Amino acid sequence: MAKKLWIPFIFIIAFHQFAAGQELTKKNILAFKDGEQLSYRLKYGIFTGAEANLRIEESGIKFDGKPSYHIIVDGRTAGSFDIFFKVRNRYESFIDRTTTLPYYYTENRREGKYRRSDKVTFDHDEKKVTALSGTYPFKGMIFDLPSAYYFARNLDLSKTKVGDIFTLQYFSENKVETLGITYCGKENVNCALGTFNCLKFSPTIVPGRIFKKNSKLYLWITNDGNRIPVKAQVEILVGTVTLEITGTKGLKYPLNLENKND
Repeated sequence: MAKKLWIPFIFIIAFHQFAAGQELTKKNILAFKDGEQLSYRLKYGIFTGAEANLRIEESGIKFDGKPSYHIIVDGRTAGSFDIFFKVRNRYESFIDRTTTLPYYYTENRREGKYRRSDKVTFDHDEKKVTALSGTYPFKGMIFDLPSAYYFARNLDLSKTKVGDIFTLQYFSENKVETLGITYCGKENVNCALGTFNCLKFSPTIVPGRIFKKNSKLYLWITNDGNRIPVKAQVEILVGTVTLEITGTKGLKYPLNLENKND
């Protein structure tokens, strides 16, 4: 149970925002800065099953002479889940400080007895991704999971309408994948840090042994300059799984409760 729950939800924590299927328009001013830290907890019913921390740092490494940000995502099981099925995952990404496109990505996953690691480079000029398993071509724009999250926080959504469907292309586990996400509008939502006015989205999920046939995954992102996810929720075959933000540090803008609509 722990493994089946943890893997899809670390995906939500790390990348879970959106990129427009139509032309991508990025704001000139980034929504984040060096030193930002975000903390989350994953709850199954009333039980805390996992915790995750995201942070972004200035990197001393340059790619093609260009400076980069260093993104680090750590995830681990908690409480009784950690006794029965221990998870220790780390994902790292180096992204361009202007375009926020990824240069280099690594992952190290320890999930029970399962082990997986990878090192991935992105060549956006040649349109190819090179991982330990080989080289993979792509079209358009592509990301790893952490870089997708930070890129999407800077998109201009001023013309987005309820019902618009966005798509995001990312590389994960030796495949180029595409995720569809529907914009549901603005909504006030309660979470561990208070009540926020948010942008609400519904990412596509695949029914199976975890999700019901009609399960809906909802994601709430602050409707402010930070654009950080504060809550996600989905029904599974038995019960409900909720992701909530539990702490922030180094935000570029003040985190205001009950932000007003634009």
